[in-house]
Amino acid sequence: MLIILHSGASVIYTIQAENPLKIAANMIHLVQALSNPYLPIPSIVVDDRLPWLHMVKKWLTYLLCVTAWAVAIPAWSQIQTCPVNIDFSARDLSMWSAQTGLVGGGTQSYPGSNAGRVTIPEYTMQINGIQVITNSFTDQFGGFPTIPTINGYAYNYSVLLGSTATSHDLNSGSRAPGGFTRAITYTINVPPGPKDIPYTMTYAYAMVLENGTHNSNQQPLFKAILKTNDSIITCASPEYYLPTFNDAGGGGGSTGATLDSASAIANGFTNSPVPFFSYAGGGNQGGRYLYDVWTKGWTEVTFDLAPYRGTQVTLTFEADNCTPGGHFAYAYVALRNTCAGLEVSGSKVACTNNPIEYSIPALANATYTWTVPSGWTINSGSNTNVIKVTPGANGGQIAVRQVNSCTDLKATIDVVTTPPTVAGSVNSDNTVCAGDNMTPLTLTGRSGTVLNWVSSTDGVNWTPVGNTSDSYTAQNLHTTTSYAAVVQNGPTCRVDTSAAAVITVDPRSDGGRLAPANMTICANQPVNTHLNLVGNTGAVVNWLQSFDGVNWNTIHHENPAYDVVNVTTTNYYRAVVKSGVCPADTSNRATVRYANVLYPQADIFPDSSFICYGKSTELQATINIGTSYAWSHPQSGTEGSTAIAGFRPYAISTTVAPKTTGNYLLSVYNDGCPNAFVDTFYVEVTPPILVNAGNDTSVVINEPLPFNVIVNDPAANRFSWTPGYGLNSTTIQNPVALYGASAPAAITYVVEATTAAGCTGTDTVTVKIFKTGADIFMPSAFTPNGDGKNDIIRPICVGIKQLHFFRIYNRWGQLVYHTTQLGTGWDGRIGGSTPQTGNYVYMVQGVDYLGRVVKKKGSVVLVR
Repeated sequence: MLIILHSGASVIYTIQAENPLKIAANMIHLVQALSNPYLPIPSIVVDDRLPWLHMVKKWLTYLLCVTAWAVAIPAWSQIQTCPVNIDFSARDLSMWSAQTGLVGGGTQSYPGSNAGRVTIPEYTMQINGIQVITNSFTDQFGGFPTIPTINGYAYNYSVLLGSTATSHDLNSGSRAPGGFTRAITYTINVPPGPKDIPYTMTYAYAMVLENGTHNSNQQPLFKAILKTNDSIITCASPEYYLPTFNDAGGGGGSTGATLDSASAIANGFTNSPVPFFSYAGGGNQGGRYLYDVWTKGWTEVTFDLAPYRGTQVTLTFEADNCTPGGHFAYAYVALRNTCAGLEVSGSKVACTNNPIEYSIPALANATYTWTVPSGWTINSGSNTNVIKVTPGANGGQIAVRQVNSCTDLKATIDVVTTPPTVAGSVNSDNTVCAGDNMTPLTLTGRSGTVLNWVSSTDGVNWTPVGNTSDSYTAQNLHTTTSYAAVVQNGPTCRVDTSAAAVITVDPRSDGGRLAPANMTICANQPVNTHLNLVGNTGAVVNWLQSFDGVNWNTIHHENPAYDVVNVTTTNYYRAVVKSGVCPADTSNRATVRYANVLYPQADIFPDSSFICYGKSTELQATINIGTSYAWSHPQSGTEGSTAIAGFRPYAISTTVAPKTTGNYLLSVYNDGCPNAFVDTFYVEVTPPILVNAGNDTSVVINEPLPFNVIVNDPAANRFSWTPGYGLNSTTIQNPVALYGASAPAAITYVVEATTAAGCTGTDTVTVKIFKTGADIFMPSAFTPNGDGKNDIIRPICVGIKQLHFFRIYNRWGQLVYHTTQLGTGWDGRIGGSTPQTGNYVYMVQGVDYLGRVVKKKGSVVLVR
């Protein structure tokens, strides 16, 4: 079925329906179509095949008349609709005109209606410069959603103006073309009527600007422009850009202005942590990564068109690159689909003493005045569009007034209050045995609704248990668990958690086992007669003893170890264990038998000894009871063979020379008793005394030769040198030798270091004595064939205290080896390669003990 409203050749509205109910469902759209004051009164055409539609026609005719009268006589309703697709709800740019181009001139226009057009390309490029966004995503630089929800209002659509493109993308070697500009414009027919009835519009914007380092008037920007037919409404036409100190010089294309970052941050901008590959500067060539993109998240702005009722105004949003063109700008714009006046966003139910926020869309360069109910406190924002308040006990009305040079708007919201949340407490703590258990819990003293119960086994991490009542039954627990309830008294009250009840879970009793499970005790045995309880869970309550393994007697003993005494026959033992509130459990049975044979016995001396490394000591013992014995040394794994003990008392001894500190064991056996008597000799061995008298050396007569002895043990501080020839002392650590003309060709010294306990260490050092002056001697050849003989050639320095250098050159004069270290030499290798037979030149220089420089130069033969 079809109803058509038309004016001349233009179809205004159609209803296609099968029955009157579906026609009624479309009436709200019909009323909106009829309320347009710029349309002539339409005529109605109905489907004549259904007689009942003629009644509908009469009703619609009446509705048209009433609507026409309402339009002609402005008895204005508070329900004022916004222009068609002002919020991009058609998912395209219908009713909007668009423009792309260059800041310096040259544009492409896209006049309305642009129905069905979702994107418009960047000026002369294949990328989008304008785009309707219907599915939100996250902006790469700002991290904000591209379709916002602000102050509780969900914007379903937005428009992206611009991109990251700059003059470089035009394949231009210079910035002469200028920056890109992109704009969208809506022509608004402001409904006629009284100017004291607001006709407001609200938009939200977010932007991303690359810092151009230009003076402020050349920076990338986003702006909104509201115009009448002959002028710009300045109070509703803000511009947003990154401020600089305007210190760039050199003309219109100059760069280098310093960003006023403090002002940028104060204006809501944030420096993006995402780097951008910028082609700015250097003739748009090359490029580099910079962290100089700034973003401003979603911000709402409102303006009132009531002063312009009955006229046309245009609303334009525009994003412009920097004027020279090397730095980008882009912005997102979203509009509300409400035009009836200012509205306060925030909950109409407030929770006493719980901070809450109320807001209105911002007005450019406006002042704000808020009033709140008695007993309420404004915590912040009293002269901004967003206030944070703490509600009092009573509700009331929140009112706000915002004023700028061309608008004076007012709004109110009625708010009721609820008491704050009281979480209460869960009753009560309990202790149960692990496994099959049950504990009923009850929440008391709450004020609010139970959102859930939570449980925790560590008091830190809590898990929901899926219960919203005042009671809960905890059951079959194996671990100690705390339970609490989560409560909230209305959506604006804070969520609180009750005091928790702790259900302590005792592990089930486990009697464990007695070790050893079988034991024999000899007559007069004083040691190794105790039983140990191991592997149990719970505490020992008592022990049980039996002669037959059936009838048990209680032993009041609560320790996990029990000494068996006065045994003259076989006995059986068990331990009774109980864990908390759990039933008791009994250990396994241990059997203790009696051997009517005396336990072995011996006396040892000394029980401990101290020896120097490399020395020995004697261990002695007297066996009083026993038929055989054996020595052992566990540290070395040595087990001595068993020897027969003669008439008692029987004296024995052994000499030992261990290398490390440890124990020697004496085991004595008595035939018929299965238990050995074991006693321990402790022998402490000092570490070896390591003495280093230094390397063998050479010296010339009348040259002082100091010795430097190093000992690993500071306690070895007594020294003895033999022979004493030429030494200034034979009992100190670092004597000095001096030799005359009658000295032998060589002397070998033995130095001994001794501790107070008499432990010693020795070393030797040989001194060759030259009766010439200090000099450097060089061998004429060497054989580096790896046999350990004459493999290295080195200078023999006699009386030389410092080597300046020792160098080897090949026959072409190339340096093949160099050192400044005394005692080191060349192994014949060049760059790691195998030595080659040949003649080489050496140069050596040093300083003798008198400070005289000694130089030598010559040749040496390498023989393989």
